Amino acid sequence: MKEIEKYIPSHFSRYYEPFVGGGAVLFHLQPKNAVINDRNAELINLYRVIKSHPDELIEDLKGHKNDEEYFYDTRLLDREKNTYSELTDIQRASRIIYLNKTCYNGLFRVNNAGEFNAPFGRYKNPAIVNANTIKAVSHYLSKNNVQILNTDYKKSLANIRKDAFVYFDPPYDPVSDSANFTGYTKNGFSKRDQVKLKELCDKLHAKGVKFLLSNSSTEFILDLYKDYNIIPVNAKRAINSKASGRGEVTEVLVRNYE
Repeated sequence: MKEIEKYIPSHFSRYYEPFVGGGAVLFHLQPKNAVINDRNAELINLYRVIKSHPDELIEDLKGHKNDEEYFYDTRLLDREKNTYSELTDIQRASRIIYLNKTCYNGLFRVNNAGEFNAPFGRYKNPAIVNANTIKAVSHYLSKNNVQILNTDYKKSLANIRKDAFVYFDPPYDPVSDSANFTGYTKNGFSKRDQVKLKELCDKLHAKGVKFLLSNSSTEFILDLYKDYNIIPVNAKRAINSKASGRGEVTEVLVRNYE
């Protein structure tokens, strides 16, 4: 975050984040005018519930148990389409927080059918109910002009103005075949998708819109964005199947401005 913060423009009319994910940069900057988007419908439902129904969400979270059998029963709900369709938006949001807090490594992963499939994490005391954080996020989202979208990332930038700023944090180009992780959404994000994203960056650049992009420091990405300013950064990563694979890794920030 310290590295990203160095390159945020001092002035912009509206902040856009087409791959918002966990929203680390969004919540650090807390812009008054923003458009955030993600293709993960469960995540966007969660943000909308936090914005409008924080107290109800907190109460529902209190009903979950840190128990393996209960975890797998809860995970199973999206495989039972009739049962899942009967859940309220609040119950769906509560389920996603619960699964994320109690699954292995806090990993959000789905299979080709879009069903959550990360295993139970066996944590002694996971923070399933974090009321202070939920209320803080709700306060920010509800007191500012933050538009929350669940669409294709390109569509989230429709009608963007020249004086806006875009931060891209897409699924990263894998550093190796074994590191290829595309389970955040059921359709994944291929090298072809990376090229399409770069082409969108070119269009934004031609329009005079400033963008900053995070990605892996792979030969593919370095060559793809060779015409832009590329800054190597060290970032800490906590999620890896092997403990030896966690820690600092080299990533890049790409920007089209000085």
